[in-house]
Amino acid sequence: MDCHDELKIPTLHVTDIELPREFEKLYELAYNLWWSWTPSARSLFAAIDSGKWAHYRNPVEVLINVDPRHWYALLADESFLSRYRNLTEQLDEYTHSVDQSWFARHHGHYRGGPVAYFSMEYGLHQSLAIYSGGLGVLSGDHCKSASDLGLPMVAVGLLYRRGYFKQTIDAEGVQQHIYPDYDFTRLPLRPVATGTGREVVVSVPFPGRDIKAKLWLAQIGRVPLILLDTDLYENDPADRPITYQLYVRGREMRLVQEYLLGVGGARALEALGINPSVWHLNEGHSVFLQLERLRRLVAKTGQDAKSALEQLRHNAVFTTHTPVPAGNEQFDGDLVRKYLQGVCDEVGLPADDFHHLGQAHDGDAAFNLTALAIRTTSWTNGVSKLNAEVTSNMWRHVFTADPYLADSLEKSGDPPIRPITNGVHTSTWIGRELEEVLQKYLGPRWHELLLVPTGWDRVYEIPNKELWSAHRSQKARLGRFVREVFREQLARHGSSPDELRAVSSFFDPDALIVGFARRFATYKRAKLIFSDLERLRGLLFNDERPVQLLFAGKAHPADRPGQQLIQRIFELSKGEFAGRVFFLENYDMRMGQMLVQGVDVWLNNPRRPLEASGTSGQKVALNGGLNFSILDGWWPEGFVHGKNGWAIGREDHGGDENAQDWSDVNHLYETLGDVIVPLFYERDPQDLPHRWLEMMKSSIATLTSAFSADRMVRDYIEKSYLPAYERGREDEIRREASATT
Repeated sequence: MDCHDELKIPTLHVTDIELPREFEKLYELAYNLWWSWTPSARSLFAAIDSGKWAHYRNPVEVLINVDPRHWYALLADESFLSRYRNLTEQLDEYTHSVDQSWFARHHGHYRGGPVAYFSMEYGLHQSLAIYSGGLGVLSGDHCKSASDLGLPMVAVGLLYRRGYFKQTIDAEGVQQHIYPDYDFTRLPLRPVATGTGREVVVSVPFPGRDIKAKLWLAQIGRVPLILLDTDLYENDPADRPITYQLYVRGREMRLVQEYLLGVGGARALEALGINPSVWHLNEGHSVFLQLERLRRLVAKTGQDAKSALEQLRHNAVFTTHTPVPAGNEQFDGDLVRKYLQGVCDEVGLPADDFHHLGQAHDGDAAFNLTALAIRTTSWTNGVSKLNAEVTSNMWRHVFTADPYLADSLEKSGDPPIRPITNGVHTSTWIGRELEEVLQKYLGPRWHELLLVPTGWDRVYEIPNKELWSAHRSQKARLGRFVREVFREQLARHGSSPDELRAVSSFFDPDALIVGFARRFATYKRAKLIFSDLERLRGLLFNDERPVQLLFAGKAHPADRPGQQLIQRIFELSKGEFAGRVFFLENYDMRMGQMLVQGVDVWLNNPRRPLEASGTSGQKVALNGGLNFSILDGWWPEGFVHGKNGWAIGREDHGGDENAQDWSDVNHLYETLGDVIVPLFYERDPQDLPHRWLEMMKSSIATLTSAFSADRMVRDYIEKSYLPAYERGREDEIRREASATT
């Protein structure tokens, strides 16, 4: 059986959608998130009912709410019928032509099962709120590019009833947290079905009881995403909230969620008859899947726990995303034993041996999930070259003390943690106008160049007038979006009609727009640019060369310092920097798209080297925006001095944070005032900034392909997945030979 056949997962119809026979394929289209990165699909749903699409931006909700009489007019609309037929044929060809995909053409010899990809969150579209930020969006982009490339892959996660919080900012600038109660039947999700048409529910052992988890399917092109939901009547009321919120504050509930993801996720794949050949742990949150695999392997083969652990690690790979302590989860050792002792007893793994697997350092009382993931997988990667260097130094002692890992490193000569730099799913993040320009000058199949190092020089042939026109259109859309957000915010704060009317004029899309949007963790130094207010005022309030700063981002509900940063920037935006500094509330994927497509410059000034990769700047680059960043994360690999953006400060400050802040902010002001602003406003008689446009072209040409998620997934396939498959296959051959003997 072809491994893709395992991934055809039956589902139940739970939503009351009535469609004319002529439009019945709209149902399939609405439930495949392929529409989220296909502009013609979103345009088709908007054409069904533009008002409902503008309100929901969710095709399932649109189809639920269509008045049945509305279909009569569309059945008589030849233009709509033609678009419908073309689009559904396009989806059919996409989903059924896997034998013509990149993976089939380059690795047609592969005979293994699918890759199982586990992640705590997935950013696929703003309508499906099961993500908080960078990790989730990266996971979503990974799935989308895996689908585009034809990689046989199944993703696993949790389905959060209330998602990650929606952010509002009150009139005093205080972040408020709103947790909606989502109706899953109105989202692009369906319950997974058994062969007899029943819902699939798996049982997960917890201390003193079993917890049931219902399986839902989110179809991402060719890739199925299986999501576990504990909000079931079969569960005790105290257990149902396990899948209510992403990244809860309580430490025990966080551990319970991660236990459910790993153990429950592995059981979900077993229940569906999916037999992965490779297991990918995307961050340490899902590492407990290795214990469930251990339990199954010991039961199947009768091996002792130590031998089974050595075996199961061979085809498991791990990605660590950050050197920041908060991103490397650790828990009280007694708390971990409370949930894992039963599994350890079942497989004969002594408690002390298990605790050692999770020790970051000998003698630690805490249990570290990153340490456990390193010790139970065969290959670990970071998400940029610099990140791999930093995390290699952090965790080298774990690798050198482990005989298997130490031997592997000695044979390969590689560092402990290898780099696979993050990338972004181009079709999700590129603006419509820029894509039309690339289609015109690179050809209609320009996406194929994402995996080809040649061909991007044609970007330099794009006429400056056309590129600038496309960029201005995207900036104008950003301006409309900003005004819409602020009008809603001010109305909630009780502003008068005249004050709401004034919103139409206080954001100027023709000014130089600098964007800063990300999670408001303190190490990202959101207020660095506000270090010298007098100096900043001189840069922003120049009538001939105005500059506007757009800020957006959320701070975790437990992160008080991050929330205070937001409040301070909000206060400045309403006070002395009104009209030049803006804070946009409720940062989500749609807002992210608007920002990366419309800003001129993307500001990124984390404390080096704590930014693992960062991907927002990559999204800006493919839209022709210019990065202005600390040489951290991905930017040292992408930055070409004087060509495609600017660097802030020096790479090394000897560990002196105050010196780094002082040096960085001075360099930031100097570069912004002496280089960036003058260059942007240097215009010819037709108001074209030719030297700026040449840098925009360089940004697109040098960065789009190198930092695409297609390139990233290709690297995972060739550097991580296929070698892991071969290691696992060698184990099978040895076991078969041993059994024969």
